[in-house]
Formats: sequence, structure tokens, C-alpha cells
Amino acid sequence: MAGRIDDEYQLLKAQTHRRVVDKLDEDGIEVARSNRQRVEEAVSRAVHQYLSEHRIPLSSQDITQLVRDMVDEVMGFGPLEVLLRDGRINDILVNGPDNVFVEVSGVLQKSSVRFIDNDHVLRIIRRILAPLGRRLDEASPMVDARLPDGSRVNAIIPPLALDGPSISIRKFNRHHLMAEDLIRSGAMTEECLSVLISAVQSRKNMIVSGGTGTGKTTMLNLISQYIPKTDRILTIEDSAELVLNHPHVVRLETRPANTEGKGRISARELVVNALRMRPDRIIVGEVRSSEIIELLQAMNTGHEGSMSTLHANGTRDALVRIETLLAVSGYEASEQAIARLITSALDVIIQLVRLPNGKRIVSEVVQLQPTEDDPYHMIYLYRSQHER
Repeated sequence: MAGRIDDEYQLLKAQTHRRVVDKLDEDGIEVARSNRQRVEEAVSRAVHQYLSEHRIPLSSQDITQLVRDMVDEVMGFGPLEVLLRDGRINDILVNGPDNVFVEVSGVLQKSSVRFIDNDHVLRIIRRILAPLGRRLDEASPMVDARLPDGSRVNAIIPPLALDGPSISIRKFNRHHLMAEDLIRSGAMTEECLSVLISAVQSRKNMIVSGGTGTGKTTMLNLISQYIPKTDRILTIEDSAELVLNHPHVVRLETRPANTEGKGRISARELVVNALRMRPDRIIVGEVRSSEIIELLQAMNTGHEGSMSTLHANGTRDALVRIETLLAVSGYEASEQAIARLITSALDVIIQLVRLPNGKRIVSEVVQLQPTEDDPYHMIYLYRSQHER
């Protein structure tokens, strides 16, 4: 019964939306150029008029909700708006009009939010892309973008997405967790914080390693707070997420190719350029490709204290991942030479994990101290009680 009622509401939304759009056009109201109050008043009038004309009985509470939904449709990103406003939500995953999931405190759960149909999902994707001049069609069926608040968006449509348009949003939070918050939540201990501060201030080159959603960017933001204020920092990211509380930061961001497939600026090119900008430290949001070569060489040539994140499920896995990135990027050297490059450049690996209950923790902090027998010999500076 609830499903039928919800279907009826989605149909009502679709019909009301058409009326609202027509009414705004009739009244000559350009949403992009009008103040929010004027648009809200016009939407409210159009909704009440439509309900009255068609004698649709709704409670005052349902009418208020319908008006709010219509305002979100014409001024924002439709059903996504309520999820974007919810500060508890970290990720929004739209797998089709009826399957919307959110991540709250590390745990995925299905949301009650729905889209009308696949065309509705596609309309919202195109609204996100419109101000960015990006295209999404059969010729270019997937795209990365960023919302005005900095949230990261990936969208993919048929024929690549077999079950209809899909959206993945990693929300951007300007109010990053402080060390006290992480200690209070049990994500790390005072001992761990002390180890991290010491590593940053003694200019150790560091990699924050972890799986998806383990809080790598949060940790990078946290440890960067302890960089001396006299240092000049250059950050390089695909989507700017780092918010460094530091007086001397230059932020660089990669650029995707345009609709003609030209103009792409890669992280590797930005790292090369950053070396010409007199940085004391370079921070790469995440190493995913050939930028690893330049980053390791920068760490080896006077840019001690540089940092990045890496997708890996363990400290040993992180080293294997770096080796793999070097290999696929065309770095030709013997295994021994590659191991020497990595261990001479990299000092500390901070490993993050997400426990089955969704809690994110610092599982271990290791220092690389190569020996004759083991080029990747590690000394544990910190281990969580969950790993002991």
C-alpha cells in the first residue's frame, strides 16, 4: 500500500512539475536570475493553483512537502537536495530512480528518497553539468564533476550503465574532523597523534593508505595542520577537497579533456610544474597513475615532508601498489632499483581501515627502514589494539 501511495506521489510530482515550469515561463521568471524568495512564492502559487484546479485533496503538510520538492526541482538538484543538506550523510549513491543509498557513519543504507523515472535522474545529472559546460550523451556516457559546494560527482548513463543512469556523490565537508574528534571517537589514540605530529614536524615523507571510504582525505587534512607555518605548500588534486589551515598554500587542480578530447592536464604534469614553483612540501590528494614517478623523485630531491594518499588495504599492499603504478607508468628499472627508489623517498605509511561496524580507525603507522635482506623492512611506530 505504501509503495502504491509513493508511486501516486511521484506521478503527482511529475504532473505538478510540468505545471510549475509552464507557469514560471508564463510569468517571465528566469530562475537563474531571480532571487530565491520570488521563485519560492511563484512555485507555491503554481502548486496551489494546480491542486485546486484538479481538486486533488492533500493535507497542509503534504502540500508544504510538495512545494518544497518543486522548489528543489527548479532551483536545485531535485531529490538530491534533502540528502545534500543532511550533514550526517557522507556518500549518496543513485542506482536508478527507485534505488538510492546513503552512507551514514560508514554504514550504507537505503534511503526513502526516490526519483520519478530514469529521465528524472538524467535531468538532474544534466543540471549538475550545465554550469560546467560538460556533456553527457551516448558519445560521452560518463563524467566526473563537482557541485558548487565542492562535493565530487560521478555520473554514468546507458549504454554503459545497463540499468539506467547512475550517480555517485562524495560529499565535501568544510568542517573537517579535528584530532580531538578522532580521539574521542576511538579512531586513534593520543599515542598515535603524537607519532603523527612528530613525523610531520621532522619532515618525513608520508603516504596515507586505505580502502574506499576509510577517511584518507580526512587524515591528510588532519596531519597537514601540523606543518610549520613557514613552509610553502603546493597541493595537487583531481577534485579540490583538501582544506589546509595554513597561511601559504597554492592549490592546483587537474583538468579533464574538453568535448573535443583536448586540453587535459594530468596530475603528473602538475607535479612537474609544481617543482618549478619553489615548494617546501608537495601534497598530492591521491596517487593513481604516473604522477607517482615525479612525486617519489620530488621526495628524493629536497622536498622532504611531502604527502599523498593511496588506495590499498594494508601497508605491504601499499608498497606493491606503488610498484605497480611505477610499472604501468613505464618506469623501467630492476626490482632492486625500484625498491631503492621507493624506500629512499618514502619514510612513513599511515594505514587506515574501516571496521565491520563502519567505524574508521588508524590501524598502524609504520616507518620504512630497509635492511640487506628486506628492502621493505618496517618498524611499527603505532598499532591499534584491533590489529594486535
